[in-house]
Parts: sequence; C-alpha cells; structure tokens
Amino acid sequence: MLLDQFSRTRLLLGDDGVEALHGSRVCVFGVGGVGGYVVEALARCGVGAIDVVDDDKVCITNINRQVIATWDTVGRYKVDVMAERVASINPGCTVTKHCCFYLPQTRSEFDFAAYDYVVDAVDTVTAKLDIIVAANEVGTPVISCMGAGNKLDPTKLEVADIYDTSVCRLARVMRRELRRRNIPALKCVYSREPSIEVPDGAAACKKGCVCPPGSSRTCLDRRAVPGSVSFVPSAAGLIIASEVVRDLIASAAKADE
Repeated sequence: MLLDQFSRTRLLLGDDGVEALHGSRVCVFGVGGVGGYVVEALARCGVGAIDVVDDDKVCITNINRQVIATWDTVGRYKVDVMAERVASINPGCTVTKHCCFYLPQTRSEFDFAAYDYVVDAVDTVTAKLDIIVAANEVGTPVISCMGAGNKLDPTKLEVADIYDTSVCRLARVMRRELRRRNIPALKCVYSREPSIEVPDGAAACKKGCVCPPGSSRTCLDRRAVPGSVSFVPSAAGLIIASEVVRDLIASAAKADE
C-alpha cells in the first residue's frame, strides 16, 4: 500500500474512495466556528478542491471556538487564513477564496452546478435560504447547519431532514420558509438541546467593540450575539464533514456501477 498522508484514510475508504475525494469540489459558505472545522476535515480527508466563502475578519472573540482564530491571525480575513491552513495540510487541494457576504444579490458570482457538494454554515436566514434554493435548482447536494450557539452539549447534535427537526428555533424558521419555496427535503445538522438563555452579548459590544478595523460587519450589526464554546460548533462541523465525505464516496461508487 502506498504510504503517504492519506494512508490511514485509505484503510477506511479504499483507493477508490480517496480518489473520489481527490476529484471532488466542495463549496463551504461560512468559515467560522462550524465552517472552519468542515474545511479542516475535508482538507485532511483529501478533497481536491474547496471554495471558501466569508467576508469576515478574525476577531479576538473568535479565539474561543474557531480553528483559524489565534492571536497571530486576529485582524486577517478568514478566507486568507483558511486558505493558508489548507495549503499547509493538503498542498494538493485547490482553494478558491470568495471574500464576500453571500446574499441573493451575489448569487450570480457562484456556479452552483460546478460544485459536487455545498455546505451552508452561515447564520443569516436570507443567505441560508438562497444557498439551499440555488443548490436545489441545479441538483447539487447541500447540507445546512442549524443553530450551534447557546449550546453546551455536543451529544445532542443530530443529522436529520429539516422537516424532522424539533427544539431548534432556527430550524423552525427554516422549515416554514423552505415550505414556502417548495423545497421538499434538506439534510441538516441540528441540536435537540434547548438554547441556554444568556445575556445579550451585543450590549457589551456597544460599550467597547473589539471587531478588527475595516470589518464590513461588526457585532453591532447583529440582533443578538450568542454564547459559544469550543466543543459544540466544532462537533457540528465535523459531523457535516463526515456526511459530505460519505455522500461523495457513495455518489462516485454509484456512478461507476
């Protein structure tokens, strides 16, 4: 067996599985607490091309949970830091950076048909809905992350169709809006843990904002700033990555039949 950085992966996925990942392109919208770990895991599994979409800069408040956030990266654009990290993990992976805030108005900048899989790891409902609709229109598989903030128990995370979810407030909104858009199904990761009530983090930001200079959006632009820890968003991201990897391999195997 060939000994390289993917040797241990081949033991589980086989040569065909690893080659399927090498030939896949995945677009990850949002590279924060959840999306950063999705990209990390995909790169380590050998996905050949990853698009990263985010307009944010690393803030000191990201250090508690985001894989790309350290004191050395504060103030830098997240897509730049993520691209460098992927290059250091998997030099063979092609990373395409989109330093933008996805909204319906920017959909024309993305060719959803060019992706083998789409990951929605953003926290804006308008953006989430349009990403899902755009992917559905061209038949590209998509997985969406529901609320990972104000949670403490990663064992309550589940993979489910959006219409089978419960408890999560964001999932409830998404179910309603997706029905209106005639979206019949959506794979998602959500938590059955009730949200923990926390003080409004935006109040502290109003007194002393620490967002990096030049940030296009700050905490003051949010209606509420949720509490977070290192082990819930990361767990959600790794679960999403596992779904993407297994689906890509299954799709490639089916195509070869």
